[in-house]
Amino acid sequence: MTFLSKRINNLSESQTIKMAKLGRELTAKGVDVINLSFGEPDFFTPEHVKEAAKKAIDENYSYYTPVSGYPELRKAVVEKLKNENGLDYTFDQIVVSTGAKQSLANAVMCLVDPGQEVIVPTPYWVSYSEMIKLAEGETVFINATVENNFKITAEELEAAITPKTKLFMFSSPCNPTGSVYTYEELASLAAVFEKYPEIYIISDEIYEHINFVDKHASIASFDSIKDRVIIINGFSKAYAMTGWRVGYMASNKEIANACDKLQGQITSGTSSISQRAALAAYQSGLETVTAMKDEFRKRRDLVYGLLTAIPGVKVNLPDGAFYFFPEVKSYFGKSVNGSTINNAEDLCLYLLNEAHVSTVTGEAFGNEDCIRLSYAAAEDQLVKAVSRIKEALAKLS
Repeated sequence: MTFLSKRINNLSESQTIKMAKLGRELTAKGVDVINLSFGEPDFFTPEHVKEAAKKAIDENYSYYTPVSGYPELRKAVVEKLKNENGLDYTFDQIVVSTGAKQSLANAVMCLVDPGQEVIVPTPYWVSYSEMIKLAEGETVFINATVENNFKITAEELEAAITPKTKLFMFSSPCNPTGSVYTYEELASLAAVFEKYPEIYIISDEIYEHINFVDKHASIASFDSIKDRVIIINGFSKAYAMTGWRVGYMASNKEIANACDKLQGQITSGTSSISQRAALAAYQSGLETVTAMKDEFRKRRDLVYGLLTAIPGVKVNLPDGAFYFFPEVKSYFGKSVNGSTINNAEDLCLYLLNEAHVSTVTGEAFGNEDCIRLSYAAAEDQLVKAVSRIKEALAKLS
């Protein structure tokens, strides 16, 4: 009998972290592994942001911060939401956390009671279902397909709603698919939520600035439901600040106060130095953000051309983020050297050991027919990685 709690035993290991770990283990043995499993920009944090952190150290920003974050950073978030998104918030509706992941967990824990249902379109980011599990909620999945660019319709949303539905949770741009909901598509979803005033919406917008099609649209733009929307965002993707761990949420005051209360009992305030760096990021414009997005667009187009040339791989052109989510089920049941590929996890392990390319099984994201690969890597590495994948797949029969 295990002495650990049912809570932790029922929790799944993050597949992205697992595959990155396996890749590092091979690398430590001298194998040239190309890691396409981690969702992390391969750029450095902008210089002016790093300088702000150094200055904060010199100016002795070394004490506990307010649980919800420095007021000046929260006010900068308010200005960002107003100027970039046309959304009106006050600084007491903003809670800064140790990464957007904590903001998501805070919101789920403060909204979901045991047995309540949370609707999640698939594919979804790996931690959504586990956060819901920790809150003892029930996840209701809506399966989106590559043919529909992995986006759901208003009709599919309404069909999933029951009297037990408490929350809808999604991302746009999406991890793992790169799908981006248009303003018109969000309007159709918002029209459904107007009919169900008891349902809240978590809108994960962490990839907001890595958007290749249009100006970012937020479901909080619709006044009829804005008070029930919790926006999640942060600095990790747009400003290449993954290790700084700064994210935030914007919501109505009651939810913000609840998340402040929860966070105060778990972590308290986010690192003082990281907050000062984040403040500098939001006060300095979007020049570095745009440059990084333009580079990601080039890589996307490059990898799309390479992936579409692989027989049996079905892939759509993602509109944002830095991932591809190709359907690879045509390779299931095929074998090499007496070993059979039964599913996407088998295929990922095969690609790691045979092609020395680290990817992630789509099953972790709610779609067992796909794998996820990140193109947050140098162009020469991406060309080499896809070439290796193509060669490895050709060996299966």
